[in-house]
Amino acid sequence: MSAALTLAKPEHLNSLTALVAAFHAEENITMSDEALTAGISPLLDGIPHGAAYLIGPPRAPIGYVVITFGWSVEFGGLDAIIDELYIRPGVRGRGIASEALIALPRALAGGGLRAIHLEVDRDNAAAVKLYRRAGFRERDRYMFMSKTL
Repeated sequence: MSAALTLAKPEHLNSLTALVAAFHAEENITMSDEALTAGISPLLDGIPHGAAYLIGPPRAPIGYVVITFGWSVEFGGLDAIIDELYIRPGVRGRGIASEALIALPRALAGGGLRAIHLEVDRDNAAAVKLYRRAGFRERDRYMFMSKTL
């Protein structure tokens, strides 16, 4: 099974929506279909603030990763946050997520990206292990915080 990344485009909306809905169901994230589509569509239309990548063959993807872009003085320029990463349950444990996390910086290297960040549940040992294997490290004294507007 390949973890090849394909930049998602408008023609991938249905495939991506199905994957996102599956991930959200697993994580107990509740969104209307309209809100889900509104969150995905701009990424497929080329909005400069983020991108969605299909993992695996584009006609039958086995997962996806969504990243958003920002600017960091501390890291010296463009940075990104992995907003969502999902692999279908039937193909987990085969190294696909690890391969995708290794391929992602390569896919973004030409854009001057300086750092990639992510948020993970501290109690999700498997996810923490995956991210550590891919080179992500906890930052002393810092935690990710949010405020919904």
